[in-house]
Amino acid sequence: MGRPLKVAAAQVGAVHRTTSRAEVLERLVKLLQDASTQDVKLLVFPETTFTTFFPRYYITDDEELASYYEYETAETGPVTQTKNVKAFFQRAKELGIDVQIGYGEDTGNGRYNTAVYVSGKTGDVLNKYRKVHLPGSTEPFDLNPNTTNQLEKKYFLPGNYGFQAFRASSLKETCGGSSPIVGQLICNDRRWAEGWRCYGLQGVEILCCGYNTTAYAPQLWGGDQNISREKAYEEAMFHHKLVVQAHAYTNSMFCITAARAGNDDDRHPLIPGSMIVDPEGHIVAENKTEEDELVIATIDLDDCKQGKERTFNLGKHRRPEMYGRLAEEGGVKPPPEV
Repeated sequence: MGRPLKVAAAQVGAVHRTTSRAEVLERLVKLLQDASTQDVKLLVFPETTFTTFFPRYYITDDEELASYYEYETAETGPVTQTKNVKAFFQRAKELGIDVQIGYGEDTGNGRYNTAVYVSGKTGDVLNKYRKVHLPGSTEPFDLNPNTTNQLEKKYFLPGNYGFQAFRASSLKETCGGSSPIVGQLICNDRRWAEGWRCYGLQGVEILCCGYNTTAYAPQLWGGDQNISREKAYEEAMFHHKLVVQAHAYTNSMFCITAARAGNDDDRHPLIPGSMIVDPEGHIVAENKTEEDELVIATIDLDDCKQGKERTFNLGKHRRPEMYGRLAEEGGVKPPPEV
């Protein structure tokens, strides 16, 4: 193997609205420690990992809502230093594991659905990504506690960092003296081709994606309100794998997806689907449970070469002069009737 790297997705099982921060942190640290015993060098965690997926709830108590974010300003320093989660990042550094992890970010001027990539060598934040494609609505579908709402547009601003790739310099020695090129997406972003292509144009070799994806939310999806739970689960898993495998292939990159899975509050089921996908679109490792679990594989970044240099040689085969509509139109604009 030319540029080997042992990577893993850290799937996290149910986290209820009443689950304490301390309990969640203990579980996350255990996943770190288990990964260390298996010599994992990069560990990808889900979206909003430190808490339950709070955008499903209509929250009117400002104090409760604030408790789901990490307060991160110039004065407080990066998220790695905030009191609620500092111990997690300290342990990752002690173990020498690079981590990507998602959380609710409160800057004092705005709130974002955010993920950071942190060096296991230095403990520094190498990159921060804010979710671009926020799903759902600003108001709840209804106030029934059994309804899974999707209120990200209410609780977060759209990400404003774009799709900026970076070098994971902490992994340079592990990968034969050449730092991996890494990109980040969060949950719904994986469904949109534009972000993947932006990363493909920067030569990304590893795409990290954490998510919380409901397994049953007919009010959210619209259409058939009578869909069975089994069919809804099947469809959600199919579409998750479809977009990840397809876009990993068309952009010649590995993808590590990490799920928040399980049945939150015993009434809000989430799909698993934590997996590692290779540049040909094949799943090389995937989850076996819906609980806390590591999905591990040793990958070779040289496997990206075939696609990048041949089938999807972007510099050789793309026709950007033909793609103007992609940036010019924000929505569907059908041709006129004849």
